Amino acid sequence: MAGTNGKQKTVRDMLLSLALIGLMAGVVYLFIPHDDHTPDLKRVDYSVELLTARRAATYPVAAPAGLPDSWKATSVRYQGDHFDSWHLGFQDPKGQYVAIEQSTQKASTFIEDASQGAQETTVTQTIGGRTWQRYTGGRYDALVLKAKGSTTVVTGTASFTQLATMAEALKTR
Repeated sequence: MAGTNGKQKTVRDMLLSLALIGLMAGVVYLFIPHDDHTPDLKRVDYSVELLTARRAATYPVAAPAGLPDSWKATSVRYQGDHFDSWHLGFQDPKGQYVAIEQSTQKASTFIEDASQGAQETTVTQTIGGRTWQRYTGGRYDALVLKAKGSTTVVTGTASFTQLATMAEALKTR
């Protein structure tokens, strides 16, 4: 019976070790800060890039006018060497992402990239006197306006209502 006592000690020691490890993991978890809200994104000033894009692009570059301060511009870029690509990203008042994308790239390729895989629907929406085509099903939903020489995509994780709000605010001068 001498062998049984040694096995019992081993099992007991193992269970005590597991309990101690679990207790220590719990203590560490309690002292590590947990912040589950979305990070506060820095507001960017896009006025210089907008002026540059409007001077250089071969199409009328769109940017919002009259949006409330609750819409926060978070990213901007103009790439003249890449199909005159214009990007302006925002965080809407509900914390969702909305972006304006414009380019002279082939429309189907550009829309696929800008919406990250959304497909054209049969739904159109008249916004500001212009007819926008709805795209859905990709990473982002999108409103698309095809014009002579360029394509404008308002896309993001926001609702179509918020995308339409952005599309309505777009001005080219």
